[in-house]
Amino acid sequence: MLNKVNGFDWDDANREKNWKKHKVFYLEAEQIFFNQPIFVFKDDKHSENESRWYCLGKTNQARKLFVVFTIRNLKIRVISARDMHKKEREIYEKKK
Repeated sequence: MLNKVNGFDWDDANREKNWKKHKVFYLEAEQIFFNQPIFVFKDDKHSENESRWYCLGKTNQARKLFVVFTIRNLKIRVISARDMHKKEREIYEKKK
């Protein structure tokens, strides 16, 4: 699925929210899509109007992030980005 996308589409409000609430700069959130390993999961629980996914990945500085996103017009649209919680970090390390 990710190999067909050709960029990012940011909503200004989400970009600002992620910075204010979680101190994740939008360019940092984008990095996890280029670094390995990355683990992507379908988010059926929150996929009412459109398909959503969440992923566990790391930035260039090895910051481990949990990112919720959708794909619109072949672009990744990040909805939320934050540091992984303890359980998410455990899942990430186990899957590596």
